[in-house]
This record gives sequence, C-alpha cells and structure tokens, in this order.
Amino acid sequence: MHPRSFRLSVLSLTLVTTTLVASTPAQARPVDTTSATQVAPSGSGPVFSATDRLAREVADALADPATRARALAAVTAGPVDPLAARLGARVDRASRAANEAVLAAKGLSATTGSVLHLRLGHPGSGALSTRTALPLVAAAPTDDELNSVVAYDPAGGHVLLDPVRLPSRPVLVVEVDVTRAMEQGLAQLRQELTQRGLNGVRATSRTAQAGYWATKVNAIRLSNDQETWIKGKAEIFNVVAGFGHDGRPTATVVEMPYLDNEGTVYYPNQLLVHFNAYKYNLADVVMWEDDGDTNYRDLATALITALLTIVDYGTYTPLVTAIINAMPASWWTDDPDYVDSWYTLSTGSSGRLNGAAANGWMDVTPYWVQQL
Repeated sequence: MHPRSFRLSVLSLTLVTTTLVASTPAQARPVDTTSATQVAPSGSGPVFSATDRLAREVADALADPATRARALAAVTAGPVDPLAARLGARVDRASRAANEAVLAAKGLSATTGSVLHLRLGHPGSGALSTRTALPLVAAAPTDDELNSVVAYDPAGGHVLLDPVRLPSRPVLVVEVDVTRAMEQGLAQLRQELTQRGLNGVRATSRTAQAGYWATKVNAIRLSNDQETWIKGKAEIFNVVAGFGHDGRPTATVVEMPYLDNEGTVYYPNQLLVHFNAYKYNLADVVMWEDDGDTNYRDLATALITALLTIVDYGTYTPLVTAIINAMPASWWTDDPDYVDSWYTLSTGSSGRLNGAAANGWMDVTPYWVQQL
C-alpha cells in the first residue's frame, strides 16, 4: 500500500543527472531498456542507507549461479529473511549489520529479531529466471518523491529504473518487514503510554454500566495516486485521543492492517473509538503509517510530550494539533508518516466523515457495546 503522496506536502530535492554521470564510469552503469528517468534518487535516511548497502551485497552474491538459483527459488515462494535465503557468509554478515542499523533507526529493541525481507519487486517476475536475464537487486526507498530507482546488477554497476513502469528484468527488493516492525513498535508505544498512565484504560466506576457507546467504522477509503512498483505495503495505525475521567489526556492505538491499497473502499466494521474511556463525549483520531522508516521511540516520546502538556479546562479541547505539532521535524521533510486526522468524533457521529487533510474518508455509525 502506498498512502504516501496524499499526505502533507513535503519538500522535494532537486536531482542532477550530470552529477551522477560524472561520478560513475560509463562501463559501470548498464542501462535497463525500461529506464525512462535517468536521474539519481534522492537520499532517504538511515533505514534506506542500511537496506541499500545490503542490496549491493546481495547483488554481488547473485553473480554466482548456484546462489542465484537458491535466491530465486526462495523469493518466488514469498518474502524471505535474507539470512534464510542462504546467500553466503558475506551476505549473512551484511544482513545482521543492516538489521541492527534498522532496529536502531526505528527505535526498536535489539532483541526484536530480524525485521528484513527479500522479495520479488513486482507480480509476474517470478516467472522470469536466469534464462532471460540476471535479476537486479534494489532497496525499497523511503523517499516519497521518487524520480528513479537504483538497482544493482550482479554483473557490476547499477541500473536506473523508472519507478512507475515495470522493468523488463526481475528485481529482488530488500525492505523492512513492516508488519513485524510495527507489531513490535506499537507494543513498545502502548507500554510507554501505560507506564505514564496515558493509555486510556484506567479503571473508573463510570464503566460499570450495562454497556457503552463506541464509533464503528463501516467503510473507509484513502485517496488514490499512481503507485510505484517497488514500494512495499505500508501499515496503518491510529492514535485515538481524548480526556480520561480524571481529566488527564489519554490515547489508545488502533491498527488497520487491512488498508492495503489506495483508492479502494474497505468495509471493516471495526470499532475505532470506545467512549467508556473518556470524560467528554468527544475524541480525536490521528492516522499514521509505517512504510519502513517510522521511529517508534521518537513517536512515543513525542506523543507523551504532547499529552502531558495538554490541560483540561473543563471543556473539550481538540488534541490533534498538539499531537501533530509535537512530532519530530524530520517527519515532515523526506518521508512524513502522517496520513490524516478526524476531529471531535462523538457518540452521535454518523455518516461520512472526511479527514481534515482531505486524504480519506470514513463512514461511521454509533455502536452500543453490550457488557456481558
């Protein structure tokens, strides 16, 4: 999924082709016939740097026919941990180093394990093999303003590929296993919110009723744009915030793992806001994504900082702006992780609610949660 370009506008870097050509020998730059944009991609932070270094090592290993055959067999069956692909001791060392760098960049514990994937870059390329062409290897970029994709050739050098047009050669992509990384990252986020008493589940006598009202998402759609073939799926989660019964701001995290494609309407029937946790009949929703580079330690710190600075003045104050303003400045430059936000949902919220950033909508309805 790629809900990247329909978020807040970001700064794009001017890319100069002549600089790349001057710095790279002509014989080291085989050019793919499908490459329409001969422009070097902009740089993107520590996650991409780590996976890009690993992609070069994988490409070097694929020069060996036996190693190449094992790699193609592994990825044809689905994404695989580079360590499990048996690409040689050098790739194994590079995989461990890249994984350590990615864990640090994403603010994840060193005990998380591997969060790297090696996969086929586009559907149908599994049918291609060494009979047709050597597979290229590329790292999944975390830059939202792609002009070209750098892929490494086992024969040496690199190829610039068009990010929209499918390449004629199979491409193996090194990327972050976002599903696993987000699972671990959100667990850390929830733990830190709980430790600070900001997790929205504090006990209260007001919940000892026959039930409570919630907001149910009947349908949801995120805006559409022209997707790039190399981008893997993103993972969507929401920070639902309001004031707890003690007057302190509180937040819960709600995942939406089914949001795989832009421009597609999903019908999840998912409970998004549970109003038994709130003092007021109102709550806000801020939607985020992780497409590989979200730092969950930074997110937790920023979110807690924002919540602790908000004061209950006896009337509801929207929390969206405070949460967004607390995010690290780096999130609004190369690769922002903000998707959209919805202000002041209530127990009476019903019908279509457009996001404040005009990047998506939700059809919601009140739902009575009956206690057993």
